[in-house]
Amino acid sequence: MPIEAVIFDVGNVLIEWNPERFYDGAIGEERRKQMFGELDMHDMNNDIDLGAPIKDRVYAFAEEHPKWGDEIRMWHDNWFDMASPAIDHSWRLLRALRSKSVPVFALSNFGDDIWDRAAQTYGILNEFDRKYVSGRMQQVKPFNRIYEMVEEDTGIEPDRLIFADDREDNIATARARGWKTHLFTNPQGWADRLVSEGLLTAEEAA
Repeated sequence: MPIEAVIFDVGNVLIEWNPERFYDGAIGEERRKQMFGELDMHDMNNDIDLGAPIKDRVYAFAEEHPKWGDEIRMWHDNWFDMASPAIDHSWRLLRALRSKSVPVFALSNFGDDIWDRAAQTYGILNEFDRKYVSGRMQQVKPFNRIYEMVEEDTGIEPDRLIFADDREDNIATARARGWKTHLFTNPQGWADRLVSEGLLTAEEAA
């Protein structure tokens, strides 16, 4: 079946997302490992992905763990240092698809109230034809419901969607629903896949 829409994850597909790298630079690798060993920072972030206001959630978590309060608050205060840099080749791929009138959607675990701020810094986030943001939908990958909601909203058959994500668990749910999928490890691999699917030429995908 021909592909009718291309779906991009955002973190580590269009924008690098690496809190550990940020904290290694900010407080040192040894202290970061201690902090992440004592606290489930990513579980805190899951609440944000489900719609909790980022500042409220992070600052409340800091109050719950005063030993690490200053470091926890960095998750909010230095968010853009964790969510960087842009993955330029992926941006070019998205724009190449749109230039050929291929519908391009976002499907991302992303906080509701940080999305609009991020879009001011990363203009590519304004260029999607449709945006499926977990914090707004109050559903997250890899759970089945968020994929189902995308299908319901678009009306596109699953086997006519292709989805790139950097996490195998997110890909696995989509694949089980019949979506075409690509496990993103680097933009060249994604470019090659888009060429092999006939969506772009090699020149357009460069």
